[in-house]
Amino acid sequence: MEILFALSIAVMTAAGVFLTLRARTFPVVLGLSLLAYAVNLFLFAMGRLQVGLPSVINPVQGGYSDPLPQALVLTAIVIAFGMTAFLIVLALKAKAELGNDHVDGLHQAQDEMADPNPSPRASSKAKREIQS
Repeated sequence: MEILFALSIAVMTAAGVFLTLRARTFPVVLGLSLLAYAVNLFLFAMGRLQVGLPSVINPVQGGYSDPLPQALVLTAIVIAFGMTAFLIVLALKAKAELGNDHVDGLHQAQDEMADPNPSPRASSKAKREIQS
């Protein structure tokens, strides 16, 4: 069980890092979400996996599972949800402002590619034509 848990954490972490390093915003959001899920599983595994034990101390029961990792995971889920919502809004705003969804924002949209930055010579020639 522990090996399966460790492998799932490793696969989610590797996929999250791979997607976070992509050049588009949607894979970056997915990668950060996968990293958040991997951290949640890691926090849960740090509390020692125990099956069939209550998380509240009961004098009748012989033992209990530690409730702290469960509280940490619940808090991390809420934080990850807020972070994901913020990243989606940020990505939508960047797409609206820049016209593309590249992370670096350096690539031009199709309408900007029609007239790339004119050379200084062309702009001075246009100024002369306007003046005359």
